[in-house]
Amino acid sequence: MNPTTTFLSCDWGTTAFRLRLVERETLNVLAEESSKQGNAATAKAWQQAVQPPEQRVAFYLAIVRQHIQQLEAVAGTALAGVPVVILGMASSTIGMAELPYKALPFAVDGSDLLTQTIAPTADFPHPVLLISGVRSADDVMRGEEVQLVGCGFENTPEEQLFLHPGTHAKHVTVQNGQATTLKTYMTGELFALLSTQSILAASVEAGGTLTAGRHQQWFARGVLEGQQANLLHNAFMVRTNDLFSQNSKSENYFYLSGLLIGSECHELLAHRPARIVLAGEPVLVDLYGAALRVLGIAHKCPVTTKTAEEVTLNGQLAVLKQHLATLPTV
Repeated sequence: MNPTTTFLSCDWGTTAFRLRLVERETLNVLAEESSKQGNAATAKAWQQAVQPPEQRVAFYLAIVRQHIQQLEAVAGTALAGVPVVILGMASSTIGMAELPYKALPFAVDGSDLLTQTIAPTADFPHPVLLISGVRSADDVMRGEEVQLVGCGFENTPEEQLFLHPGTHAKHVTVQNGQATTLKTYMTGELFALLSTQSILAASVEAGGTLTAGRHQQWFARGVLEGQQANLLHNAFMVRTNDLFSQNSKSENYFYLSGLLIGSECHELLAHRPARIVLAGEPVLVDLYGAALRVLGIAHKCPVTTKTAEEVTLNGQLAVLKQHLATLPTV
């Protein structure tokens, strides 16, 4: 495999690991491996191994190497020399090397993100580019900054918004080619807790799609009621909806989702950006897109949707190109 025409995209989060062999010119994924061996589990294994601190990077890269070997088997070719671009929690306290956060603002072309290069060795014959996260005075993100770079924001004085739904949704303001403000919303985590571990768990049931039956109607109702009343009170309506047989458990599931997403997006009504780039997993992008339409936001500013894979690979390649001249080679 030609190291100059491909790269290895590594997305290493707290609970999950994903590695892709990617063609640079087309961003086609030639092979892919994933596992639940996230940084939290790897950090625990590292502690149990009781090795010298200077062996930590090699310990983590040995895990990456195992996945690369599986990709080599799938691709039917050796991948020695192909650079590895790593984002996510691998640059955190539980990762292979803790890097400081880049303080806002940062350039949306990825040129000033904080990175660390790791030279190839006999045991790991790949140059590594490890990308750190970003912080504001009171907020942080790791991984989403690379996805923002992959969105291709215009350099314009108008305020644009990067909206990344997920466990911890991110809203990042972009202006004049710089990411300037960051807000995190615990929407996905709160939904998971309420729908599986609270008193509301018995009143909701996952299943179906947003457009099936009355799901869309109850989702829209949740989005709108999330604007008009107290979220802590409205959340209990999920329970009484079920007790009084006002809707089905699956409809309640979408109602709760609408309440939380609507609450998250409330500030956008008063401070509407000129453009929104909504990037993430397709199911979440569909829900957030529907919420923006229900609130009338999508009718007043363009909303562009992109997949998480698309912006991740675009962003990693953009940062890699910034460092090709100084990246160690085999």
